[in-house]
Amino acid sequence: MESYQSKPGLLCNPEASQRTLYPYVTGTSVVALKYKDGILMAADMGGSYGSTLRYKSVERMKPIGKHSLLGASGEISDFQELLRYLDELILYDNMWDDGNSLGPKEVHNYLTRVMYNRRNKFNPLWNSLVLGGVKKGQKYLGMVSMIGVNFEDNHVATGFGNHLARPILRDEWHENLTFEEGVKLLEKCMRVLLYRDRSAVNKLQISKITEEGVTISQPYSLKTFWGFSAFENPTLGAEGSW
Repeated sequence: MESYQSKPGLLCNPEASQRTLYPYVTGTSVVALKYKDGILMAADMGGSYGSTLRYKSVERMKPIGKHSLLGASGEISDFQELLRYLDELILYDNMWDDGNSLGPKEVHNYLTRVMYNRRNKFNPLWNSLVLGGVKKGQKYLGMVSMIGVNFEDNHVATGFGNHLARPILRDEWHENLTFEEGVKLLEKCMRVLLYRDRSAVNKLQISKITEEGVTISQPYSLKTFWGFSAFENPTLGAEGSW
């Protein structure tokens, strides 16, 4: 009988097991917060192919069941795969027809297990996820990273938003925000991200979820000002820079 050792190609066949080594088409930051009546979430509609802003109409926020809203940054195809998982989960839950339905906390827990499971297989879904919702008057907001790290908070962000948007939210968020105040705060965060994140695009959606359900706005653009002196001459005073 012929030994496998005589054919090393059988032991290390490059087609035997494949992994996503790096993402291809990606979306940037998602920012979300709790407000007086529910959850508000914002994301732009850019899809970057490497460093090229290739797509400008990518929707990255989707309703999940009756009580949840999901936003994603990272690989768009992995986000689509996650939506297929969630469609199956919601369908299975509805088949019981027991008068109950999965709430945002249950969906968030499910996503943490999926992401951590894929990480343990060394084949992660290349996304950071924001999951918000309202059920029986209880507001819920959490996030999950691509390796399953997760937490809940009054406001969350992914990508560059962790560094640029959350400091603004820490300073200005309060639990009695009205809808108008919440939208204004999210627009402020998205404007800063547009100025500082090369992958951001000035075409965004803001969605809300309350006890009545999910509403996702039509795409729109923010008013911007690019005449700041630091934008016109970014290397002024930076000794040793190019």
